[in-house]
Amino acid sequence: MRKGGNLMQKKLPIGIENFEDMIKENYYYVDKTGLLKQLLNEHGLVNLFTRPRRFGKSLNMSMLKYFFEIGNDQAIFEGLEISKDKELCDQYQGKFPVISVSLKGAKAGNYEDAKAMMKYIMAAESRRLYDRMSGDKLSEKQKEQMKSLMSDNMKDTELMTALWILSSILKEYYGKKVIILIDEYDVPLDKAFENNYYNEMIILLRNMLKQSLKTNDNLYMAVLTGCLRIARESIFTGLNNFNIFSITDQYFDEYFGFTDKEVKEILQSTRSFRTNKEMV
Repeated sequence: MRKGGNLMQKKLPIGIENFEDMIKENYYYVDKTGLLKQLLNEHGLVNLFTRPRRFGKSLNMSMLKYFFEIGNDQAIFEGLEISKDKELCDQYQGKFPVISVSLKGAKAGNYEDAKAMMKYIMAAESRRLYDRMSGDKLSEKQKEQMKSLMSDNMKDTELMTALWILSSILKEYYGKKVIILIDEYDVPLDKAFENNYYNEMIILLRNMLKQSLKTNDNLYMAVLTGCLRIARESIFTGLNNFNIFSITDQYFDEYFGFTDKEVKEILQSTRSFRTNKEMV
């Protein structure tokens, strides 16, 4: 847990998925930052983690973004497990441009609405990234590309190539290869299956991922999370150096959900809190 804190001093993080808020707002946090070291030691070019809901996938993805991204507050990791490895932190912390999107909201009753929601998600991330850059360092072509990607009404072809275009611009701007984080990648497919537009969504996602994950020289690493393990032949066709870590794998298992030891510590903190409350 965070800096040896206990439940008497911490707020319960119900529904909190933003790592910076978790730390700065003094929520009770079970330290999962060891994921960073294991990922850096064992990652492939593309890494997919599949876990059930409420296993901390989104919070971990937020943690990855805040650790790797250039310009973030590095102090939020002080006192956590990863901060003990100073050499690793010096080499990787705050050293990469990061594209981070969650497809959790890309669910609708029909294909056109789902596609519109994906455009909104990509436009919001494009605006976030643009705000972190100085327009003076971008070429006129890059400014036009960013202008198109920041529009909720981008063309379908721009949506399919958005991740690739963003990574290309970021690589040239920062002089560093890019980390791409895609949370809940399978939500659009799940809803598409329920509402009979699965084939259209498969084609859209396959084109997006092929451009950004397979034929992308600007990519350092990609991490995806979801609940479902979609057949590799459907949207991950042809990806090289592709690792899948499911709930049945021992790799990384302690970083999603709680271990027996962590549950016992949480219960002990709860009992201590109740005991002290009753004594007041």
